[in-house]
Amino acid sequence: MDGKTWTNGINEASKMALLAWEKEMGIELVQINGQRRYGGPPPGWVGGPPPANTEVYIARLPQDIYENTLIPLFSSAGRLYEFRLMMTFSGLNRGFAFARYASRQDARSAIAAFHRFQLRRGCAIVVCWSTQKRELLIDSLGASVSQWELEAMLQTVTEGICSVTLYSSPSQKEAKRAVLKYRSHEAAALAKKALMEGNLRLGEEKMRVDWLDPQLKQKLQLCMEEPLSSWVQGDESPAVPPPLSLQNVLDCLNTLCWKHHLRTPLFMTQCVQVNPNGWQRFWYQVAIPGFHVPLSGFMWISPDRQGQSNHEKAKGVAALHVLRVLGCQLK
Repeated sequence: MDGKTWTNGINEASKMALLAWEKEMGIELVQINGQRRYGGPPPGWVGGPPPANTEVYIARLPQDIYENTLIPLFSSAGRLYEFRLMMTFSGLNRGFAFARYASRQDARSAIAAFHRFQLRRGCAIVVCWSTQKRELLIDSLGASVSQWELEAMLQTVTEGICSVTLYSSPSQKEAKRAVLKYRSHEAAALAKKALMEGNLRLGEEKMRVDWLDPQLKQKLQLCMEEPLSSWVQGDESPAVPPPLSLQNVLDCLNTLCWKHHLRTPLFMTQCVQVNPNGWQRFWYQVAIPGFHVPLSGFMWISPDRQGQSNHEKAKGVAALHVLRVLGCQLK
């Protein structure tokens, strides 16, 4: 962890104590997408990751307490595989964390030892089993949003997605909704954060994203709403269509342009802002010879996706936007 990334003086003493502890213990903490991680696996770990249901949820943490206090404390209950502390841009914690242990017995011991533990006088923390939620609900999708358009956008800004189900609306004028299932709670939590902070739209309004409510899930399972279609990636289906790529989106856009006697679109992207967590805000402009005006806008791109540059991701989102605009205007 680089202390230079903390540019403000909030809680400076505790931050410096954390940095000194990291150096003394030889521990590396990695901060990405609003969380700071230790381990996963930790130094000296042999073998694969622990089995399922070995993670505990820790809440009501004082915001000025860091890993130099928390990791030794929770390591005393059992062998830690991973510790994740949720962070704000200012360098305070968000009041909650996750600890994953080598075994379910170690996790159970942590709950027994530290639930309602007085971390400070008058400050009792909550420690319980992690719920492992993996499903998100997206509301306020435009009535004309297609399955492939939603899938392409999600693959641009999130990782670890297993399935996408788009649900129809009672009327063509009303917004659609979608249920997203991710491979793990961590992947779903990061996706939720990315979708909420990315200021993303597939329609007139900004998308609303939340955990899927169990009662609504039950209604959907009882077929009270008919899904339009579902897409599955990974090991959950024996026959899986290939995921949409930047090239697929560009091919669709080029085909639409040629169909309407327009020439190949020309893309320009520029990074105009980077926030403390590494998110980059891009400006883009797409000029299509034969179309009356260039199309432009702004977007946030999430960091650290492998195999694709941020300019490529920006180009993909821009292509989706242009496809949507042309699809409406060239009907």
